[in-house]
Amino acid sequence: MAHQLKDLTIELEEKAGTVAAAAEALGKAGINIEGICGFVVGGKGVGHVLVGDPAKARQALESAGARVTGEQDVLVLDIEDKPGALGKLTRKIADAGVSLNAV
Repeated sequence: MAHQLKDLTIELEEKAGTVAAAAEALGKAGINIEGICGFVVGGKGVGHVLVGDPAKARQALESAGARVTGEQDVLVLDIEDKPGALGKLTRKIADAGVSLNAV
């Protein structure tokens, strides 16, 4: 199954509690976090948050002190939980000439 979401790129201060504050703000706004990842880059927390309502999520994140630096459409695909499933899927995508930006 596939569905479309928005990926918000965010920057946070690198200190305890910033991720919690952002997640709590999203929860209070009724935004479900469909996916999330984050890293520390150059002394800043940089993350990607997958959401269904980007405008509402942006407002909530900014109220929690996050800086939203980007927004892009993403296609989320469910795959089988077995060895080789990701290789099979990404081979089909590559053979169709589609470049992946994130997995």
